[in-house]
Amino acid sequence: MDFITQLPLSNSFDSILVVVDRFLKMEIFIPTYGTITALDLAQIIISHVFSKHGLPQLKISRDLSTSFHPETDGQTERVNQILEQCLWMYVSYHQDDWYTYLPLAEFAYNNAEHSSTKQSPFFTIYGRNPSFDSIYISQESPAGKLSKKLQSVKQVVKEELESAVRRFKKYSDRNRAIPPDFQPVDKVWLASKNIKTTRTTKKLSERWLGRFEVLKKIGSHAYHLKLPQQW
Repeated sequence: MDFITQLPLSNSFDSILVVVDRFLKMEIFIPTYGTITALDLAQIIISHVFSKHGLPQLKISRDLSTSFHPETDGQTERVNQILEQCLWMYVSYHQDDWYTYLPLAEFAYNNAEHSSTKQSPFFTIYGRNPSFDSIYISQESPAGKLSKKLQSVKQVVKEELESAVRRFKKYSDRNRAIPPDFQPVDKVWLASKNIKTTRTTKKLSERWLGRFEVLKKIGSHAYHLKLPQQW
């Protein structure tokens, strides 16, 4: 169990409670507040988790952490990063509508194949994947538009899960791999964590910017890049 905090207000919420089932890989995303009390948290768990799954099945442990912190629980933090990236793809510039996409992200995540089980959490629990085929629904109707959006969110989650697997392999092989040696005119991606932007929060913003041209190498793993003048 973990919190993603300090988000822009969305329907009066500013945080997300992420509950992870380590065995079934199912995730529950619950909008909440950064000022939540222990009593409030207990009521949320009863309403959203215990009433549907029971506590023993989910094996919940109280483990609060900060998003992207190196000591954060690995599995939950990967879920947090995938969720943040998924929301970034759909929220408005002011990032105040993430609340509306949270149920879609939860459905898409639990309906996507997990690398360790080779099947979706929904299939693990129910023996089937929920269908949201809109073949008999007008694409211009509200239901058709929702189905189309679900398909889009599911694809983003699928790509993020695959990307997480690739990153895990990359980090596990890091000690054996030779770091890339970029040359002038090569184009690279730049991590956005140290770049100041006008968006409300970086948690729902792009993680990588670019690509930018390498001007020169200034260290064993450092480079001077050609960045936009307004930066």
